[in-house]
Amino acid sequence: MERAAGLWERLLAIDQALTGLLTLPRKRRVLHFLALGLAHSGDGPVWVGLVGAAWLLGDSRWKARAVVGFAGLVLAEIVVIAVKMLFRRQRPPGGSGMIYRKADPYSFPSGHAARATMLCIIAGQLGPVPAFIVILLWSPFMVLSRVGIGIHYVFDVIAGVILGWVLTALLLQFAPFLTASF
Repeated sequence: MERAAGLWERLLAIDQALTGLLTLPRKRRVLHFLALGLAHSGDGPVWVGLVGAAWLLGDSRWKARAVVGFAGLVLAEIVVIAVKMLFRRQRPPGGSGMIYRKADPYSFPSGHAARATMLCIIAGQLGPVPAFIVILLWSPFMVLSRVGIGIHYVFDVIAGVILGWVLTALLLQFAPFLTASF
């Protein structure tokens, strides 16, 4: 038991060191402001709006994609909140990202990373290819910006990516049932 505790402490130290290297200094205001905007670009309401637009403006293929995407967003939100409540890892210390700190004080796992991973894989599986490419190119920067502004540790993001991948594998098993009427 003591050996496991020592390993855990070493992992947390590595996580904090990596996070420290990637966290942007507040004095670099322009870069910090840009990272904050990039971090917000992965917020849940942005994704819900995009999925809603796909539903409202799209044909039956887009409606099917929207249903799967929305189901994924709901699934990811429920599971991420449950895991956060289980671990209750506090966000890194700092004054940035106050909206996130007040609405959700816990950082593990990153819901933004889980959603971005999930929606990237869904776009890769269901198309269209341009959406997949855009999400694939944008999501690493969005996710790293969450570390850069100091509201996630590196391991939070890694766990979010893994969680998003696992949830997507599960979701895609049920996608044919979700889209049967389209």
